[in-house]
Amino acid sequence: MSTAPCDPYRPVAHLRPPRNWINDPNGLVFHDGHYHVFHQYNPYGATHANMHWGHFRSPDLLSWEPLPIALTPAPGGVDADGCFSGNAVSDGDRLVVFYSANRRDRSPQHQPVTTAVSHDGGRTFTPHGGLVVPDWPEDCTMYRDPYVWRDGDRWRMLVGAALADGRGAALLYESADLETWHLRGPFDARRQEPVGTTGLHTGEGWECPQYLPPRAGRPGALVFSAWNDHDGDRCVTALTGEEHDGVFEAGPPALVDHGPDCYAPALLRAPGDRWLLWGWSPEARDEDWAVADGWAGVLTLPREITVAADGTLHQRPAAELLALRGEHTLHAEGSAHRKTVQLGRVARAFDLTARLEATGAASLRLLTGPDEYLDIRLDTAAGELVVDRDHASSDDRAHRGSPRMPCPTGQPVDLRVVVDHSIAEVFLTTTGQVLTVRFYPTGDRPWRLEARTAPDSRLNYTVDAWHLLPLTVKEPSADTDLPHRQVLMTEPSPSSP
Repeated sequence: MSTAPCDPYRPVAHLRPPRNWINDPNGLVFHDGHYHVFHQYNPYGATHANMHWGHFRSPDLLSWEPLPIALTPAPGGVDADGCFSGNAVSDGDRLVVFYSANRRDRSPQHQPVTTAVSHDGGRTFTPHGGLVVPDWPEDCTMYRDPYVWRDGDRWRMLVGAALADGRGAALLYESADLETWHLRGPFDARRQEPVGTTGLHTGEGWECPQYLPPRAGRPGALVFSAWNDHDGDRCVTALTGEEHDGVFEAGPPALVDHGPDCYAPALLRAPGDRWLLWGWSPEARDEDWAVADGWAGVLTLPREITVAADGTLHQRPAAELLALRGEHTLHAEGSAHRKTVQLGRVARAFDLTARLEATGAASLRLLTGPDEYLDIRLDTAAGELVVDRDHASSDDRAHRGSPRMPCPTGQPVDLRVVVDHSIAEVFLTTTGQVLTVRFYPTGDRPWRLEARTAPDSRLNYTVDAWHLLPLTVKEPSADTDLPHRQVLMTEPSPSSP
């Protein structure tokens, strides 16, 4: 399944199943020689309902095999209303997943932790049948999304929470055997705090906590999705610092992704002590449009993520993705002053690098139709890089907006931009920041790139673009699209993993 889709908005190099709804990446783990990527999945439609865990695996991040649905809600069981987010660990020959067990009659905001285990590389899972952490602390008004990792001879787990005193939190548990868990207390907790000058804050509660441990004298990072039920937009936030006796002492929060269309990212520890991150990129269009197309949501590209000595996060596309560069379709270098320069054509899926040196306001414009374009603009006066999608679609059901991220001035700016039909991931290579947006051009003309400058501005540029090849995804077998082994998946197991 490696050919371009008929649907003009369906990405080819971003992982997702052939149809229906997906959201959070879950259970990211390297096990038995494969990268395993699970994800929230509704096998029955393109809306957020019937939450199962879908499952892919890959030996190389380029060729992917769909495996049978891993987790299915058990009627009458602890997860009767959905197998919600969590993660996975490799424990010898076992693949053990931990996830949020959703039952609406228990509480819509409290999803305690349960688990399931596979002995066959993730093809089948036997559920625990009960809760491994049966109770949440009394002062939690929201509780969900376990993240488990090995730390020496012990196992540790974070669970996202909102506390009754108004703080968002990641709660820390410890275990010697993955079965009996002891609550240590808040790993980190803080009241709503502004995230820089973005107008966003750290949220009423913290979802999907992930932990990147310190290494080589560099601080660690606690990544969480700032959840707001009443006050403000959601965002993905990181705190960097050091742990001291079960408490994470960190500095001010920073955005993990500066765009509006990346949420609930998850980490994978890859061979060579390399860390990868995938996020969920939801649709930025009205629901009826996505439902009519029969699918909603994609996973971002896998990103290599590191923490610099000064505590800043750096992200870039995983090195393996360079193999998805096909024909070198565009090379342009020169200078623009008070004019527009045609750079050349690009495909609907392309990988671009650019070095830009601007005085004043200048931009790269992706023209997708007579009156449609996506602008990547340098605003040297504000010290920002802006991705403007206000004119990216003539369909009123597509979302608008101009997200931005800080950008250094007085020096060349290096970019890597991966555009894949309806998703653009803009990596500011100079600083390691990233911004993700979705957009939906309606025009059917070939796409073109321009370099543009304001009347009082100058832009020196070097731009290269390659055709972006599709991932190789094996044709799914008949048992991967709907819940697999329903009897096994709903039958409580008397034993713990």
